Amino acid sequence: MHISVRADYAIRAMLAIAAADPGRITAAELAQSEQMSIGSLQTVLLELRRVGLVHSHRGTERGYGLARPAAAITVGEILRAMNGALTTVRGLPTQQATYEGVGRGLQRVWLSVDTAVNEIVDQATLADLLADESPHDPLAHR
Repeated sequence: MHISVRADYAIRAMLAIAAADPGRITAAELAQSEQMSIGSLQTVLLELRRVGLVHSHRGTERGYGLARPAAAITVGEILRAMNGALTTVRGLPTQQATYEGVGRGLQRVWLSVDTAVNEIVDQATLADLLADESPHDPLAHR
């Protein structure tokens, strides 16, 4: 699994917006506080707005706010909005990777990896991350 700059910016932006809730945060404030490129951040915010994860306000109360409660937005949803499939094999979604011959068993492994990644990111909500106590933290079970 590869976390792109866009996906990293998106998750960090969503966390900052969630932390400001019920208030708003502007792109400039966000870029400065999180040390992000304003141009890249604005592109990410437009995409987050397009997919319905944030809404923007103009006027005296300008800035970005969450479209839903932080407990209802998962890391997986944000990652998919930015990158599509979470795991890929040779550039294809994992479910489409097929093998012949000796590599036939690999498909089961890649599908298991895909399932595990999806389960982890789909259980971690913005609220969990802000509280820093995700009940589904795989590292907590070690």
